[in-house]
Amino acid sequence: MTLVLTATAFITRANATPPGVGEETKKHDITGGVINSDTKKPLSNVSVTAYSTNKKEKVVLTDATGNYSFTELKPGTYKLTFEKDGFRKVTKEKVTIRPEEVYQLNIEMEDEEDFKIIPNLFF
Repeated sequence: MTLVLTATAFITRANATPPGVGEETKKHDITGGVINSDTKKPLSNVSVTAYSTNKKEKVVLTDATGNYSFTELKPGTYKLTFEKDGFRKVTKEKVTIRPEEVYQLNIEMEDEEDFKIIPNLFF
């Protein structure tokens, strides 16, 4: 009988989560997707940069399905820039990351040619 109680106690302790473990393992994330504003199709290889107080923190690329994710960012306020050749740069200011929360930010990017400047022919 003592052997069974010892085994049971061992199993309980092995499966128990020690105090403080798991509380700090949550990563601070920003996730989302990027699509073409005209076609609504996902955009791959978009460079997404996170800045905190004008300091570059991290750069990731969107995958084949247009998704991106930042992990292990510290809580705080960030500026995100989205850049891809042939598309207009998108900047999102004041993206706030809080502990234990995931921030989702989906972006639509417009073709750069939609924003070409036409010279003024009237003087």
